[in-house]
Amino acid sequence: MEVIRTWESLRLSGVVLTIGNFDGVHRGHQAILAAGRRHAERAGTRLVVMTFDPHPAAILSPSVSPPMLSPFSERLRWLELAGADVVVVVESKPEFFAMSAGEFIQEVVLGRFAPVAMVEGASFGFGCKRQGDVHTLMAAGRRHGFEVEIVQPVRIALGGHPDAVISSSLVRQLLHSGTVDQAALCLGRPYALFGTVGHGAQRGRALGFPTVNLQTAGLLVPAEGVYAGRACQVDAVAARGGCGPGGSPLSSSVPAAISIGYCPTFDGQELLIEAHLLDFHGDLYGRALRIEFLDWLRGQESFKSKEALCEQIRLDVEMTRRILADHG
Repeated sequence: MEVIRTWESLRLSGVVLTIGNFDGVHRGHQAILAAGRRHAERAGTRLVVMTFDPHPAAILSPSVSPPMLSPFSERLRWLELAGADVVVVVESKPEFFAMSAGEFIQEVVLGRFAPVAMVEGASFGFGCKRQGDVHTLMAAGRRHGFEVEIVQPVRIALGGHPDAVISSSLVRQLLHSGTVDQAALCLGRPYALFGTVGHGAQRGRALGFPTVNLQTAGLLVPAEGVYAGRACQVDAVAARGGCGPGGSPLSSSVPAAISIGYCPTFDGQELLIEAHLLDFHGDLYGRALRIEFLDWLRGQESFKSKEALCEQIRLDVEMTRRILADHG
């Protein structure tokens, strides 16, 4: 897949185009990309994805800008897996988002891409204050001779919501509530955090359950609690999938009991992301790690003694093994 960041001199022609943030590249995004892929194959051309870095909200409304669902490098990886041939990365700037809808069609869609087709979701908006919508886009397509397909939302039954629309906002809500298994249904894969392994207080090691302390920034951290998941070294991630065979010392995914919280038993003041890697012995300090969340185990709680805490961690580890066995 080609990644283009030289926006000022960009000139493509005759491509299939889709534009969006694609944060998380969830199943709704995947449906748009699949439709784009079909158009590209029929026309014998390339599927081009235009996306933004950073998220436009970080420029337009920084006080309410949402935490991201993945690092940008991971977004690119999932866009490629979903069928993109080219990703054009536009640096988010106020002047870009100040264009009117008409200017956007003329200067961006026609001036930079001259597409044979565009594929977007039903909520697509463009131009200053999103004055352009899918109806504006379809009218432009009829006027300028490119096809427009509007992909309807992907819906899913989640708990008490039998007809929920998959979106990045829904994924964030599910993660904020700790329902990582439902978030995975929306994403089409487990939610993952990425970060560097740092030095912690060594309490887990003293208790007989050593942990890695993940230091991450800018990504959405799921609700406080204890989770079953798995971990793998980022440079060991297989090119076509999630955690998989690769380098060392953590050369494949391993089960992990993951804790997110303030260590209530020890009156902690800092939110920690700690993972006990089952049956792993090695030094991961300073290495980039990916931690996937498969299921919620329990909430955070304060224990009266270290012995009681150790017994609960032992139960967490047993439950993690069972869940990972079910996940294969």
